[in-house]
Amino acid sequence: MEKAFVAQRVANKLFATENAIDAAMVEASEMMSEMLKARKELGVSAVVGDQASAKLVEAIAALGAARTAMVEAHGVLGETKLRLGIRTKLAGFEMKEASAASVREARRQAS
Repeated sequence: MEKAFVAQRVANKLFATENAIDAAMVEASEMMSEMLKARKELGVSAVVGDQASAKLVEAIAALGAARTAMVEAHGVLGETKLRLGIRTKLAGFEMKEASAASVREARRQAS
């Protein structure tokens, strides 16, 4: 199989993974927002749910680290593509657009 097609398959998975991490970060951030609003609406002490909030902050930090790692992997794969002699631009427009649409739909349903 032609190298460019194989590389495109990898690029599609890379874009999908990056988008999935971004979507997870959005969801986790929105969850934090909902938890804080709920506490306020219920009129309970800040102590209530504090451990859950702390764990969620840890999860968001882990997602941030995962995002940084994927950005670095993206760079390394870009260099690898060039070393393999692949000069074409590997685009993931369809994957990016589909992921953006799914995030918009999830937000719409949450409203």
